Amino acid sequence: MDRYVPSRSRLLTSSRPLPDFDVVAARGPWLHLADGRKMFDGSSGLLCVNVGQSSPKVFARIEQQFTRYSFGGAAVVQPHIQMELRDRLCHAVGRPEDSVALVTCGTLGVEVAVGLARNITRVRNGKRRGDILTSHLSYHGMSVLTLALAGNHARRPRPEDALGLGPAFPAPYPPTHGQAERACDASCADEVAKAIDSRGAANVAAVLLEPVNGTTGGAYVPPDGYLRRVSEICRERDVLVIHDEVLTGLWRTGTPLASTHWDGAEPDLCILSKGLGAGYTSVGAVLVSPELAPLLSHDDADPLPAMGTMATHPLQAAACLGVLDELESMDLDTFTARGERLGESLRALADQAPVRDVRGLGHLYGVELAPDLLWPLMAEAEKRGVFFYPFTGAGHPRSEGLVVAPPLTSTDEDIDFLTAALSDAVTALHPNG
Repeated sequence: MDRYVPSRSRLLTSSRPLPDFDVVAARGPWLHLADGRKMFDGSSGLLCVNVGQSSPKVFARIEQQFTRYSFGGAAVVQPHIQMELRDRLCHAVGRPEDSVALVTCGTLGVEVAVGLARNITRVRNGKRRGDILTSHLSYHGMSVLTLALAGNHARRPRPEDALGLGPAFPAPYPPTHGQAERACDASCADEVAKAIDSRGAANVAAVLLEPVNGTTGGAYVPPDGYLRRVSEICRERDVLVIHDEVLTGLWRTGTPLASTHWDGAEPDLCILSKGLGAGYTSVGAVLVSPELAPLLSHDDADPLPAMGTMATHPLQAAACLGVLDELESMDLDTFTARGERLGESLRALADQAPVRDVRGLGHLYGVELAPDLLWPLMAEAEKRGVFFYPFTGAGHPRSEGLVVAPPLTSTDEDIDFLTAALSDAVTALHPNG
């Protein structure tokens, strides 16, 4: 009998020319292919496989919960495992007294955070409108609302379908705000003040931003003092700050939260997802500061948004606890040094002709390329056994490049393999530099 070969034509998925690996097994950062090759996952899948694949710690947690009960929403059974996850998560990111809404993915986390912010400002400040302001270089999810709010040029809906929404201020990075005579600095936060004041602070519930840019621009890092100044501007106007750490949260940038890199940058609400589920489960978490969470149970507050049938699913929570087990077992000094070495090796590529810029922190870097070299470089890297995820879409003309974001549990040998393969791939495109 002929082997069944399914057709992909009816599976509606990415239209990008990404590779089609036939994976038969995966261990840690390595994908084992049907043809016998191994492929190193240089971008943690879709920037989510933070503790590698086939983790014994994650499997043990899921197996333990599976024998107890596989489904039990918090409205049906005592949410013991969900409360354990809440406590472990809050301590892991240095916000031990926060309240937490557990949901099913990062996009829904953003939507729930928007609803909570609006509720809080109505109770606290009597605001009637609840505008949410984002930057022109931002991405906050795949729903109709989040795509309309944010500035991802490739995925924004048509103007007539955007619900009248759109980004409100430039991010402090060259593609949207840089000037030839002056680099971006903390004063770029004045654009946020202008955006709030133009709407009227009484109409704005929150400013929503990525503390470190993800894949829309390719790992841009804000100027020192920028996030602190945004927080000051928002406090002066009774506007909340929401950090979208769907991609950057839980050590991706080298610290528990990306905002941890800067003093005074703590947000009122924080959204986590990719690093918490680590590719084992779809999950989202919205953390709300202890000063604000009590307002959500005030007599004048609206009901909390529905979190969804599968929200706080016990197997989901178990997988997340296993991910936290993995993260907490890391040697942080070794992990930090490995991230620094990764950055040094990648920045050395900036001297080679096809590479325009290298930027990032920890285990998250963007390698920006000259035009029309993205897909050829990806192909050369794959010949050498490494897969990278592409980024496209900042500035005019649009920048493009690779996101280098290996699993956080990669070894020194893994990182050496990755950087050597990428360096060889760059040289193969421009052998004479």
